[in-house]
Amino acid sequence: MGIHVDFDDQYSHHHYQRVEIPPPKPFLKTLKSNVKETLFPDDPFRKFKNQPLSKKISLGFQYFVPILDWAPRYTLQLFKADIIAGITIASLAVPQGISYAGLANLPPVIGLYSSFVPPLIYAMLGSSKHLAIGNVAVPSLLISAMLGKVVNPHENPKLYLQLVFTATFFAGVFQASLGFLRLGFMVDFLSHATILGFMGGAATVVCLQQLKGILGLVHFTHQTDIVSVMTSIFTQIHQWRWESGVLGCCFLFFLLLTRYFSKMKPKFFWISAMAPLTSVILGSVLVYFTHAEKNGVQVIGHLKKGINPPSYSELAFSSQYLAIAIKTGVVTSIISLAEGIAVGRSFAILENYDIDGNKEMIAFGLMNIVGSCTSCYLTTGPFSRTAVNYNAGCKTTVSNIVMSIAVMITLLLLTPLFHYTPLVVLSSIIISAMLGIIDYNAAIHLWKVDKYDFLVCISSYIGVVFGSVEVGLIVAVAMSLLRILLFVARPKTFVLGKIPNSMTYRNIEQYSAASSVPGVLIIHIDSPIYFANASYLRERISRWIDEEEEKQRNSTEIELQYVILDMSAVGNIDTSGISMLEEVKRNADRRCLKVLLANPGGEVMKKLDKSNFIDKIGKEWIYLTIGEAVNACNYVLHNCKFQSKRIDSSVTPDDNV
Repeated sequence: MGIHVDFDDQYSHHHYQRVEIPPPKPFLKTLKSNVKETLFPDDPFRKFKNQPLSKKISLGFQYFVPILDWAPRYTLQLFKADIIAGITIASLAVPQGISYAGLANLPPVIGLYSSFVPPLIYAMLGSSKHLAIGNVAVPSLLISAMLGKVVNPHENPKLYLQLVFTATFFAGVFQASLGFLRLGFMVDFLSHATILGFMGGAATVVCLQQLKGILGLVHFTHQTDIVSVMTSIFTQIHQWRWESGVLGCCFLFFLLLTRYFSKMKPKFFWISAMAPLTSVILGSVLVYFTHAEKNGVQVIGHLKKGINPPSYSELAFSSQYLAIAIKTGVVTSIISLAEGIAVGRSFAILENYDIDGNKEMIAFGLMNIVGSCTSCYLTTGPFSRTAVNYNAGCKTTVSNIVMSIAVMITLLLLTPLFHYTPLVVLSSIIISAMLGIIDYNAAIHLWKVDKYDFLVCISSYIGVVFGSVEVGLIVAVAMSLLRILLFVARPKTFVLGKIPNSMTYRNIEQYSAASSVPGVLIIHIDSPIYFANASYLRERISRWIDEEEEKQRNSTEIELQYVILDMSAVGNIDTSGISMLEEVKRNADRRCLKVLLANPGGEVMKKLDKSNFIDKIGKEWIYLTIGEAVNACNYVLHNCKFQSKRIDSSVTPDDNV
């Protein structure tokens, strides 16, 4: 039997603001707005508005070539700071370039080429003032691991080099495409925990690989997992060279000592920055005067003089291994993008300026495309070189130009001096750099803050160390996607209670003082409602109702009669979500319960209106705030003659509520 309840004089003067339905917009206008928000969240066209054509053209060039924007304001004082920083990072770039080229199984001179042309391109196109361009260890290892499976770099070095240039070309194409198509958000699918574990695992693998150079071994496994590496090492104990081992340990100790000193005394950052070049010079002098190369200490040997020869004719587009070259390019481009953009943003935050992620992708892409045509392999913005650049007082990307000029001078005049550089010194430089990448403190922090992030990190690390770099990357991406799916498919829901002496409603598990409202269950949905989570939310809401009814059966409180769904965090809803709400309403009707909605957003209201759900639930049961919805429920409850019986679902408050 229906019971009609009127408001008494106490509530007659109250007028609650109804939740409004936004006015409809044309479909094309809505689509344009959504595309703009997805692809252009930074609104790059804002500064072009109300400008004459000539100014728009000028601004367009400045947007795509940032050096045209800041170069007219460049001063001699800035140049003094940049030239010091450029020379400093050049002293690091030369030994690192040679070392990382060896890690990728490339001729050492390729590493020097890669520190000449790409930094010049980035200086013109990049938006970061502090990013220093060069090769990095992990992509170098990836190139070696992926391409080395199909072509042996020692048996067929020319084809291997062609595939490396081809992979670099496609890496650049992929990076530039992401930037031009404004798809930079795809890189964000690699979470911080994923990158931390992957980089740590790759650094561990790189360190293990360098034991070949430290111990002076000639034959070594091509596998990267720890079991294969350790097996290869301990089955060749009789071939260990003690001269190489002693030299390597001494230089590694020197490099770690200088890093520790510079960390303790930041003013002396240059000591750590100069340590690799100092090691190369000392090692070369030592080998030259002691003739250690005749006693088992391997040296670089002849380095070709001259700047980068063109290599566009070496791109193997018709090779039978083109597919693996494209795959290698895409994988390494993602890793290098993630590292380069993360490093650039980190230092931009320190100096309180913004960098454009899509511009960075275009800059990285074009410098790798040009690099692949000028005998360079994959480059990005390594953290170690950028940190040195920042500490050296760099002000603009001119420091990259200075570094390129210094490397050019090295290529033209100084390459013969590296003939006697021992490979063991290069191994020591790589190990020293990699130990700084293994950030165990960050892993401990993940454990304290978020156990799942820690699991992602460790899974990625184990995948790289015990499987391969590819396995680790697959595990890392899979764990990240699983995390996203869990967030979407299993959103948080919780019961709200009223904070005493206020009209505020909060999670009763978080706030011990919050108390539930008799006869009313308030459920907060903390996510948009989509097809992926609609079924779960229906079951979870039903379970909340079951638990509340069971709890009230064992108490003397008023029986449950109202369920309020707090929609304040529901930014959007699809047809599956609307069907879920309809089913929740039908289930509530069967239980003689009334469903109310509190604070649904504009997008949600539009879709509820178009689906006629508002007519089904009744406009009078949709409220602007939880407080207003609770007041309406309490008024009805307190004005019923028989509070012990359930109020018929047809009871509605007056329009004045």
